[in-house]
Amino acid sequence: MLKTALMTAAACATLALSAPATNAAETALTGDALRSAVTGKTVYLKISGFELPIQYRAGGTMKGSMGTIAAAFSRGDGSSDRGKWWIADDQLCQKWSSWMESRTYCYKLSRNGNAVRWVRDDGASGTARLGG
Repeated sequence: MLKTALMTAAACATLALSAPATNAAETALTGDALRSAVTGKTVYLKISGFELPIQYRAGGTMKGSMGTIAAAFSRGDGSSDRGKWWIADDQLCQKWSSWMESRTYCYKLSRNGNAVRWVRDDGASGTARLGG
């Protein structure tokens, strides 16, 4: 009985510690705050166990580059790409030259420190971190 109680307590503690942080500290990024958060920065998207760095330049251009291993798992779109980004309706919009089938996607971002949560306009979502 004691062993079962301890195992249950340990399982609950593990779940509590591994659960994502509450959204209470997250701030939705909109307008100028969104622009300031990404302009001149590198955003590291967490994708399939890898980080994909995307550099957002002040002139509205962006550059992404996958590591060798990540590129080997990609769908053949190439290990690097360039594109354009802009802010519209409080979302970060972007269009790559070849990645993502060169389609335009827009993202709602929320931030907690350097941690970012994103939701794409087609419902896909994920996390990233802001770098310098």
